[in-house]
Amino acid sequence: MSNAGKQWWKEAVVYQVWPRSFQDSDGDGIGDLPGVTARIPYLAELGINVIWLSPVFASPNDDMGYDISDYRQIMPEFGTMADFDVLLETAHAHGIKILMDLVVNHTSDEHQWFEAARGSRDNPYRDFYIWADSAGHDETGQPLPPNNWGSEFGGPAWEYDAGTDQWYLHMFSRKQPDLNWDNPAVREAIRELVIWWLDKGIDGFRLDAINIISKPAGLPDDPSVDPAKHSSSVPFVIKNGTHVHAWMHELNREAFSRYDCMTVGEMSSTGPDEAARFAGFDSEELDMIFHFEHMSVDSDPVSGMGKWSLKPVDLRELKGILNTWQTTLAGKAWGSLYWNNHDQPRVVSRFGDDSPQWREVSGKMLATVLHFMQGTPYIYQGEEFGMTNISFASVDDYRDLDSLNFYHDMVTERSLLSPDEGLHLIHHVGRDNARTPMQWDDSANAGFTAAAPWIDVNPNFHEINAAEAMSRPDSLWNYYRQLIALRRGELRELMVYADFVPLDPDDAEVYAYERRAHNGEKLLILANFTDREVTRDYLGMHGGESVISNYPDDAGEQLRPYEAKVYRIPVHEV
Repeated sequence: MSNAGKQWWKEAVVYQVWPRSFQDSDGDGIGDLPGVTARIPYLAELGINVIWLSPVFASPNDDMGYDISDYRQIMPEFGTMADFDVLLETAHAHGIKILMDLVVNHTSDEHQWFEAARGSRDNPYRDFYIWADSAGHDETGQPLPPNNWGSEFGGPAWEYDAGTDQWYLHMFSRKQPDLNWDNPAVREAIRELVIWWLDKGIDGFRLDAINIISKPAGLPDDPSVDPAKHSSSVPFVIKNGTHVHAWMHELNREAFSRYDCMTVGEMSSTGPDEAARFAGFDSEELDMIFHFEHMSVDSDPVSGMGKWSLKPVDLRELKGILNTWQTTLAGKAWGSLYWNNHDQPRVVSRFGDDSPQWREVSGKMLATVLHFMQGTPYIYQGEEFGMTNISFASVDDYRDLDSLNFYHDMVTERSLLSPDEGLHLIHHVGRDNARTPMQWDDSANAGFTAAAPWIDVNPNFHEINAAEAMSRPDSLWNYYRQLIALRRGELRELMVYADFVPLDPDDAEVYAYERRAHNGEKLLILANFTDREVTRDYLGMHGGESVISNYPDDAGEQLRPYEAKVYRIPVHEV
């Protein structure tokens, strides 16, 4: 069935909840499901209508829930299945759908499948995972990994199992063994758990790392691996593998298509042409994907260190990426829109200006640019009132496995970076920037918990918190609320379905584009990405009606620091 027409998930505004840091209800310092339920009215007031709930399944938490030990149980720290049922019922009562985080590239090594698999080469669950013999032995007689693949979290992607004299593959932590999707029994087990959750009443899935599930035959070496550098990305040779489209089509046919649900796939190293195959209106695979191209514009490709590097953002590069995605998918597939999530730094610190003078102004500008594009927008918890990056004084204050592995490898083990250099990169790039507790108010621990939080609260919570922002009509929070209301209300047709037309792609200071409806009506979106006043004269700008702006007055051709403004131009003025 074609998805080319109007769909509820095209018109949705999604809010990502990372439960561990959202709201603690029982005083143990860890966010939980009852805490999420208690904040449903807050989300309803903001105006969102879908919650993407990061993993809440049973897990030993080696990678904060992305290592699942039981797909049909709730992590005890987060509550019970009864708590989940209350959350689901409460969300639906407020007109909010629930999107679950499905992690099926790998499981935890504490999942019963893997515990059985590593017991014997003859166990039926052995083939649920990817095992290989040693490539040989080193000069000391120690077995060598089957190939040179590196893990996303650093080090080799293989772990030796002495009991069965083979290696198992883990593209992430060694406690996250990769599933063998070539085995039909694996795909059947995944299909059953998808149907189990959809029958429970959830409204869809975000599929984690789903484009790396098909590994190449023969497990060849990855020519891109540089052993002198810190590996921080999945080997290129396994991305968008031979069978991934067939398997997504199968999962859609046997499960997704039987429900009125929403699906979005997380996919690294995937361009817009490939995305159109996954999320094409007639592809019958997924509804949309998350891509990462714009998440690398501040990384230095010359360093060879992937995300663990920094360079200044060139607006022209950022526009080139986002504009290409908009125009390539147009009329063929649907896209997702996001600035940050649980794996990315805070957007106002990354692409805006988090100084007290400009934090909200630049936050509004960034929100304007994103929410007026075509695609389904995603808001990450705290983004709506401008939470910022965190700079802990010691690496011991961080909890993110990826950051800790990076520091251990580059600073402690190999001394390739000084402690200050390692911390500087973690301050800017580390995933804990997104994972400090939600700043609800200016009370103790920002209203997140009555106990010591699992990770320290950003000390700026006294000034930056939801309660303070909600109290001011001109706040960033109320600006987000206005954007959402426009998208779900009077501007739905233009913001959701109108064509995207880029303007002046070589302008290094201003992001400008139009949304053009088939009847000739259009929106003109202008955003100054600098802390300086600039002048731009766009045809038709003065003839339109101001829709929204982050400044209280209109300065005409002048665009003040981080100013964003949107004009609605009627048909007769086009």
